[in-house]
Amino acid sequence: MYKRLSAVLFPIMTLLLIGSMYWGYQEHQEKNSILIKAENQYQRAFHDLTYHVEQLHQQLGNTLAVNSTSQSYHRKGLVNVWRLTSEAQNEINQLPLTMLPFNEAEDFLSRIANFAYKTSVRDLTKQPLSEDEFKTLKTLYAKSEDISKDLFTMQEKVLGDHLRWMDVEVALAKQNSPNDNTIIDGFKTVDKKVSEYPEINWGPSVASMYQKRTMKMLGGKMVTAEDIKKNAKEFLGAKPAEIRVVENGKGTEYSSYSATVTDPKTGQKMQMDYTQRGGKLIWFMDSRDIGEKKIDQGKAQASAEKFLNEHGFKNMRAVSYNMFDNTGAFTFVGTQNGVLIYPEKVTVKVALDNGDAVGLQANDYVYEHHERSLPKAKLSKAEARKALNPEYKVTRENMALIMNEIGEETLCYEFTGSVNGSDYRIYINSESGVEESIEELSPLDKRTSSAK
Repeated sequence: MYKRLSAVLFPIMTLLLIGSMYWGYQEHQEKNSILIKAENQYQRAFHDLTYHVEQLHQQLGNTLAVNSTSQSYHRKGLVNVWRLTSEAQNEINQLPLTMLPFNEAEDFLSRIANFAYKTSVRDLTKQPLSEDEFKTLKTLYAKSEDISKDLFTMQEKVLGDHLRWMDVEVALAKQNSPNDNTIIDGFKTVDKKVSEYPEINWGPSVASMYQKRTMKMLGGKMVTAEDIKKNAKEFLGAKPAEIRVVENGKGTEYSSYSATVTDPKTGQKMQMDYTQRGGKLIWFMDSRDIGEKKIDQGKAQASAEKFLNEHGFKNMRAVSYNMFDNTGAFTFVGTQNGVLIYPEKVTVKVALDNGDAVGLQANDYVYEHHERSLPKAKLSKAEARKALNPEYKVTRENMALIMNEIGEETLCYEFTGSVNGSDYRIYINSESGVEESIEELSPLDKRTSSAK
């Protein structure tokens, strides 16, 4: 009996063994194929990065080599600098450096890209490169040479010693290891050098992009946790004893207060964030469950407007609307003397089951709201219209203050209309007549902005 059973089972087990060995071989081959593909992608990204940083250095040199009055070549050179820097940033993002401190070098490349872009988009015939900007270009030329040489040295080691990027991933994954890896050490060296560069004058337009909002930007006195409890009570109508206040970033320029109210019956929470200076509300969220949609966009917008008026956000105009999961989010901007002030932006989230406001984001409004000395338009509305496409059908006109490409507040004519079957807002500079910005509107946005 055992002989008969063995005679049956032995071939079956043999086939299963052969099958499992073949399956294991196939798995091994597929795994190797994936690893080889990943290694090739890492190698390509690294060598492309080395090449583009070298090209960036050469392009900065070319831009500096021409006559200081060669505005057309300056524009061409700066556009190429922006393109090359953007390529380098993209390649860095393809490398396994998420756990490696390479922030300083990435930030440096980001600033170069923004400096080149914001300088090249302006009219250099009317506003040529300044002496300070030439000094900045010379500094960038010298520093990009340092980075290029370090990357080239790393490249020689990678090629000469047949180093693998997959080993970098393994080394980074072992957080407790000393990370003794030639590639890792090379990137750390580059990042350390960049962090030790002296302060570079990037100009106001680029510097403003990296300027963090701190308490120094706000007016009013410093408030306490008790003050925040009172503010939250007025906002929610809740008893002070039910409000829990926590200070965030204590002792820093970014400190704020968070207030939380928990419904004792349902356990649902309402949360608010306030500035420490002035006690301004910058964020609010009601986490209650929202039922099925019962109200339309018009009623929701009226509810959002009422909410803003009741909580001190006066003279606001709705400019856009999004709908998600039975809630609607309206974006409002401030107004001054009939001019839309786009830097003063606030977003209100409305529950579409009963129209209650369940969210508020007011950071931009709190930090940007102030009385402005608005310039007078040099062009008439009719003159500004000449810059529009003849086929563009205007349905609404406003004056608007927007942030232009170089980060400056610019007074524009805002024309809302349609062309080629789509709706747009087009912003024409009230002084020069050039198109400062254009944005496509969704049907919901169009309905929102035409409500008044």
